[in-house]
Amino acid sequence: MILENSLRKILVLGASGLLGRFITDDLRLRGFGTIGVARHFEPSQRTSASDIELPIMSMDTASLARLIREREIDVVVNCLGVLQDGPGSDTRAVHRDFVERLLDAIRDSGRAVRFVHISIPGTANADRTAFSTTKREAERLIAASGIPHAILRPGFVVAPSAYGGSAMLRALAAFPLQLPGDESATPFQPVAVEDISATIALLAARDIGDASANAVTWDLMQPQPITLGNVIDQFRWSFGTSRWPRITLPGFLLDLGAKMGDLANKLGWMPPMRSTAIAELRRGVTGDPESWMAATGIVPKTLAQTVGGHAATIQDKWFARLFLVKALVIASLALFWIASGFIALVISFPATKAILLSHGFPPSLVAPFAAITSLMDISVGVLTAFRWTCAIGLVAGIVVSLGYMAGTALFTPDLWIEPLGALVKTAPAIVLMLVALLTLDNR
Repeated sequence: MILENSLRKILVLGASGLLGRFITDDLRLRGFGTIGVARHFEPSQRTSASDIELPIMSMDTASLARLIREREIDVVVNCLGVLQDGPGSDTRAVHRDFVERLLDAIRDSGRAVRFVHISIPGTANADRTAFSTTKREAERLIAASGIPHAILRPGFVVAPSAYGGSAMLRALAAFPLQLPGDESATPFQPVAVEDISATIALLAARDIGDASANAVTWDLMQPQPITLGNVIDQFRWSFGTSRWPRITLPGFLLDLGAKMGDLANKLGWMPPMRSTAIAELRRGVTGDPESWMAATGIVPKTLAQTVGGHAATIQDKWFARLFLVKALVIASLALFWIASGFIALVISFPATKAILLSHGFPPSLVAPFAAITSLMDISVGVLTAFRWTCAIGLVAGIVVSLGYMAGTALFTPDLWIEPLGALVKTAPAIVLMLVALLTLDNR
């Protein structure tokens, strides 16, 4: 039995993410009463009054049940997920413990609810990371719950927007870089985000008692075999870089990049290149979509249809080129401020005082002034290094740099014409900080 879409109310959890955002907007276009829930929405993501911010991960079973009951929800779609443990990210808490509370909440809500859960492809015996093992634990909880459910296992998701791994592959395609042979040959079956959303729409339209839509686990991906190298090549074709000569990256660079990504993760950043991402990439993305295709009648788009149907826009190209450079810019600015402050405070403190004395600073103020400015530089660098305070650090760096330039113009103008041009070089540094500030958004 299929009912009118407008009679169905859908709750999408994780509606600010790449997948959750598209699904929420697409279901609304199809006429479903869709409520998007996330911990935080960027201003550009607030497309409807039905998008609500809730501390979803900290909500207990009773609160979740009340949300489902009061909003008269018929379908719950769970798009929540984190790649790796880190500050503010706990794979077990997000993937397993939350799902356990959510299943209890659906039971306690007093409503007949279908649960649609977004998981990962592959088999349990190939799970090696906390990301995959906790995802699989959630699947087992759902299968044993007795609640009408569908577990969807998308392949590599290709969407109009980019985030995480999809952004990294676009970045590789925008540069003359080639992954090592083993990684390039890894099976990597993609799926268009439109096909995922169409599947959820079909499930949402089915009656709760429809056995064909209950207790199902489907792999969502194109059936044609494809490798990771093929995926990147398709993006290259779109970007117009397919004929460029390429440099093959040595395998150790991937492992080094993963370790650096893990370090950045401890500072609150979520780089796509982390140890978990590399481990999952090397495992590959494979599955059997035949049962999904047979049950839904969906013929999944191929990668060539999804990516090759149109040339990349200028914003696509700029994003891909800047994605990897952005991390380099922020890291170099943080190190620049910390190193310059440390050198002036520790290594060259006598020379710093001598320069100030030679330009007429009162002797009693020289040491305090040198120490304060050096500590200020170090503080700007530390603030820039952490994700939560990066914007503050960049703004502070711009203000401090302008202050140095203005103060020097007033009190020591001869420094503007010193041979190495240190102050003249401050202006490009300000521009670089402005670029970092303007590209700081992740979604």
